[in-house]
Amino acid sequence: MENLIGLLVAAPLLGAAVLLCGGRRLDRSGPWVGTLLAAVSFGLGVVLFADMLGRSGEDRTLTTTVFSWVPVGGFRADVGFQLDQLSMTFVLLITGVGTLIHLYSVGYMEHDERRRRFFGYLNLFLAAMLLLVVADNYLLLYVGWEGVGLASYLLIGFWQHKPSAATAAKKAFLVNRVGDMGLSVAIMLMFTTFGTFAFGPVLDGAEAAGEGKLTAIGLMLLLAACGKSAQVPLQSWLGDAMEGPTPVSALIHAATMVTAGVYLITRSGAVFDAAPTAQAAVVTVGAVTLLFGAIVGCAKDDIKKALAGSTMSQIGYMILAAGLGPVGYVFAIMHLVTHGFFKAGLFLGAGSVMHGMNDEVDMRRYGGLRKYMPVTFVTFGLGYLAIIGFPGLSGFFSKDKIIEAAFAKGGTEGWILGGAALLGAGITAFYMTRVMIMTFFGEPRWQPTASDSGSAAGSGAPHPHESPKTMTVPMVILAFGSVFAGGLFSINDTFLKWLEPVTGHAHGNPPVSALTVTAATMVVLVLGVALAWARYGRRPVPVTAPRGSGLTRAARRDLFQDDFNHVVLVRGGEHLTRSLVYVDHTLVDGVVNGTAASVGGLSGRMRRLQNGYARSYAVSMFGGAALLIAATLLMRAV
Repeated sequence: MENLIGLLVAAPLLGAAVLLCGGRRLDRSGPWVGTLLAAVSFGLGVVLFADMLGRSGEDRTLTTTVFSWVPVGGFRADVGFQLDQLSMTFVLLITGVGTLIHLYSVGYMEHDERRRRFFGYLNLFLAAMLLLVVADNYLLLYVGWEGVGLASYLLIGFWQHKPSAATAAKKAFLVNRVGDMGLSVAIMLMFTTFGTFAFGPVLDGAEAAGEGKLTAIGLMLLLAACGKSAQVPLQSWLGDAMEGPTPVSALIHAATMVTAGVYLITRSGAVFDAAPTAQAAVVTVGAVTLLFGAIVGCAKDDIKKALAGSTMSQIGYMILAAGLGPVGYVFAIMHLVTHGFFKAGLFLGAGSVMHGMNDEVDMRRYGGLRKYMPVTFVTFGLGYLAIIGFPGLSGFFSKDKIIEAAFAKGGTEGWILGGAALLGAGITAFYMTRVMIMTFFGEPRWQPTASDSGSAAGSGAPHPHESPKTMTVPMVILAFGSVFAGGLFSINDTFLKWLEPVTGHAHGNPPVSALTVTAATMVVLVLGVALAWARYGRRPVPVTAPRGSGLTRAARRDLFQDDFNHVVLVRGGEHLTRSLVYVDHTLVDGVVNGTAASVGGLSGRMRRLQNGYARSYAVSMFGGAALLIAATLLMRAV
């Protein structure tokens, strides 16, 4: 079975190579080739999962070394794989949801001339993410980490003829490079501390290492996670990344990329458990981001950007849970999996709406679409109910557990974290209800777009219609996951028992009962839905966004995250560069040029003594002899 682990990665990697190098002969069949190889990887994952279930809890970890990668003296790096319950969970999520997104893309990208290349990039994305989660050491994980960054750059900027898409791809790439520096520094610190970067020795030896070193490693790992998972302060790229095709948004938000940071922190749990300062930083980042993303999502009229704010917030919940240590590791991953179902469904539903609305993304130009797109309406609606935590659906089970775990932190910190998580749940109910109402309810607010002028209907206005089955079937399957996954995971604590051998689990000290937390969550959920209905359901939605309050205007500008980056980083970098140029010109060049001038001047003066006249040399010899005689006589006199 160990040999199948490598094939998990090899199948989509083969697809990427074939599609990107196969030429135009694969233009027609390429999408199905890419989808088939993604499905092959999922099938291998299912086989490995079934085999893992047949083993005892202590015997479920599979390891294999493919080859020695870098053997240099005392330094050795292997290409080795490790498959345990944690990585198995990610494998099934990545390949299962990834395959559905591939299938959806067959219909969504049907008329794109470069669809073969698009599917090659999708396969590359899956291969890189799979390598990241099955690697048995941090250095190989880093290869997958960078592969994910490359694939996201290629896919976000896939429509590079749009300046906004090309700019968004560069922004995502550069912001993630900041986080990637954190991971590279963390790996270097691991090697100097433990003499290796393999998971086993690093994590097993964490308790014996100094807290200072572990804090430094933990903070660098957190920086890496902030970049990939779009957490404060490296969150600015996520909204702009919506410039890519909608299936890319679904893949990034549900199964790859943003989930990588949660995996990294959970996998490195032993490091954070032994470094309380780093663990506190993780909790703080998660709590701040879950509120940050939720507030931003309330003010976005672009349906994809509203969902992007939602992803930022939901990943914040996961990071918060991971920062709680053994109390929250299991629930962070549980919410990650349930989120994979309903967020993929929501993004694919948004893509279906765009498909029927001539690629219009402004929700103020939607309205009443439930009559024209019934399958999209139902599947999107189930994803909506799941993400707000409606009782009985997936989000209800996973998000409530995180809120309970936050309160279980105990003391003042527990109340603060639990309060932030509760507030985030209420805001989530508000902005997701807003999305639902503005898109599917009310009167139609359709407006002609530039691309509509040559439509067959001749009206110039969108004519919404349901998407083809290649798009709706994946949406239906994801809707089932949105409804049932959380409940299945919670029966007899199935998911907890599955992950506990890898992540560990502790119950904490909750100051209130789970029933009280659930009741409070339901209250804020109802308040959020009611407020959104009062504001958007009972009043006409203006086609042009009103000016709004100061907070609304700030949220529309992503709470000034880009402005902050421009002032602190761009302008700060410009000032730093100018200072360095000034120092270089005045100090460095001054020393170099001054030294050269001094040597040149001295050599010019010395050259005057070498004039070629014998009488000058005789005088010099006579003067030197006189000085020696005078010095000798003076010394004897003394």
